Amino acid sequence: MPTFVDSHVHLADAAFGDDQGAVIERARLAGARALLCIGESIAAAERARALAEANPGFVFFTAGVHPHDASGFDAVRDLAAIREAVMSGAVAIGECGLDAHYDHAPRARQLQAFEGQISLAGELERPLVVHTREAVDDTRALVTSAGKSGVRGVLHCFTGPRELAVSALDAGWYLSFSGVITFKKWTDDALLRLAPADRVLVESDAPYLSPVPHRGKRNEPAWVSLTLARLAQARGVPVDVLGQASCENAARLFNVAIG
Repeated sequence: MPTFVDSHVHLADAAFGDDQGAVIERARLAGARALLCIGESIAAAERARALAEANPGFVFFTAGVHPHDASGFDAVRDLAAIREAVMSGAVAIGECGLDAHYDHAPRARQLQAFEGQISLAGELERPLVVHTREAVDDTRALVTSAGKSGVRGVLHCFTGPRELAVSALDAGWYLSFSGVITFKKWTDDALLRLAPADRVLVESDAPYLSPVPHRGKRNEPAWVSLTLARLAQARGVPVDVLGQASCENAARLFNVAIG
């Protein structure tokens, strides 16, 4: 059975309130060697931390402020909380970034929150987990600058464009692919072949973006195996080889031991 690491799952979300344990067990049985539970807010990070502590060596967690919540970002309060989470075991900062599609927060506030978290990542020597949508130019500029400062990270749920991928890879960053690549509307397999084997990650983004044939259902980490198979097909490599690479890449980026 191919193995994998789910590099982005919102396991602390209320959608998993009743069966987190069963979801984790199904992920193990499907080949998962680790799950990265995303703390996209300070409150979510606390819940993610509890899950990581209850599942040592298998569930890891992050802490950050999502661009949708940037209107309420307070640099002193929130960066201190993220710092504390890192001191308590968070392996990355995020989910942070920029989103001009929904624009739930003014662009200036999103930039302030993102720049603050990039700076903290550099100070604490932790990678970033980045959400970006319809904000190519600003994301390219910030990722390029971060890379020059030695900050690494991943563009999660990556769907393009190519120029952003190239900039991220040039900065030493990683690309993570979700169930979106299994959708019928997906046509850009060339993008899936762009990153070298040592910069590719896979993710569920659960409870969102269930892969085919589970569209319309609550997503879960076990189904990353379907995304992995589609990615391997596009790249023309054995699925077990790509799965092992995803584990090694996650271990390297997040500086964790994966069993």
